[in-house]
Amino acid sequence: MVFEFRLPDIGEGVAEGEVVKWFVQEGETVREDAPLVSVLTDKANVEIPSPRTGKVLRLHARVGEKVKVGGLLVTIDAAGAGPASSASPPSHPSGPEAAAASAPAPSPGTPARSAPASPAPSAGGVAPLASPYVRRLAAEKGIDLTSVRGSGPGGRVVEADLAVSSPAAGPRAPLAAAAPAPPTSRPTAPVGPAPATLEDVRERVPIVGLRRVIAEHMSEATHRAAHFTYVEEVDVTELVRLRDRMAKHVEKQGTRLTYLPFIIKGVVTGLKAHPRMNATMDDARGELVVRSAYHMGIATATPDGLIVPVIRHAESKSIAQLAREIQDLSERGRAGKLERGELSGSTFTITSLGALGGVLATPILNYPEVAILGVHKIQRRPVYRPDGTLGPADLMNLSVSLDHRVLDGVEGAQFLATVKTYLEDPHQMFAELV
Repeated sequence: MVFEFRLPDIGEGVAEGEVVKWFVQEGETVREDAPLVSVLTDKANVEIPSPRTGKVLRLHARVGEKVKVGGLLVTIDAAGAGPASSASPPSHPSGPEAAAASAPAPSPGTPARSAPASPAPSAGGVAPLASPYVRRLAAEKGIDLTSVRGSGPGGRVVEADLAVSSPAAGPRAPLAAAAPAPPTSRPTAPVGPAPATLEDVRERVPIVGLRRVIAEHMSEATHRAAHFTYVEEVDVTELVRLRDRMAKHVEKQGTRLTYLPFIIKGVVTGLKAHPRMNATMDDARGELVVRSAYHMGIATATPDGLIVPVIRHAESKSIAQLAREIQDLSERGRAGKLERGELSGSTFTITSLGALGGVLATPILNYPEVAILGVHKIQRRPVYRPDGTLGPADLMNLSVSLDHRVLDGVEGAQFLATVKTYLEDPHQMFAELV
């Protein structure tokens, strides 16, 4: 029985998903409930299991391709024979038509993509060497790669070989027989360095999956918001001592205590004093939406790129609770195990590289938020104290990027001044009256 599996509804508000990874190939046998495909939605990877046991007849979407909910993903030849069945109503087209329907519509001015050509065996039964990009170009131009003489390493067919092998170009002439160029009326002097040849290209890296989501999000943030950054130096000598003492107790519970929980506490205090920074921008209505809850986005590096898991209601959690939640979100985020809801809804974002935090950075806003804090490494340096003596101190820079359309420099400076006060005297965090 031939079974057509379509992209199921994988979350509220999800209209499409991007194929990140296939766990099977055409011709392979897959078991029911075994991993079939990984699909990306709003930075969350969803691993979809196979609905049937059988042979994979066709994969209808390439890695990096977006598929609408209900779009055809894969055709499986299940055990036995019978009429074709589908996970969606049979009115949907199948085969190549369904593959075309599941692909995203090209934007105006963008040529439609063609499926990359499969490696065609040469006369000797060996497929010609060529990258997927070159195979796709060959398919678009109607060129049989077995008839192309590759000029790349090991006879690999490169893009330049297609230009002289296209139907319009005719047979490829030997290089030695090329006619000399006619003389020009005046010599042409080279301007600047010569352009890189195709042999200089080390690789072409497709921007797909999480990397593409990040690219789109960063582009939107930089095009919509008017960024500016304010920097403050903070003496965290007392914070270092306090963290070292508390770590002995917190880590007995299996939780690593970093400086981030203390910084979150200081940030919440600063946001309470300056509520317009705990906000998101509604550009469609031209409104600044000030939030009453404090949901902290924590920028986290993963093998596939940067994600921002969210700690909800950070204002109501202790240092130990924040440490446990940070560790849990970070570990599951790097493993790609976070749910879609855990990666959205933040009101303010903190980005930190820990010991690799550098001296200074200008973070890009996590749009539609209007503020983001950059945390940089702690360094011990000599400083003059108020009594005129010179001594060691643990210093750290904090940089806050703001949307200048709705926030002025004085607000950023006042906010960081409040955060600085609490980090330089962290015992205040435990002295507040409820």
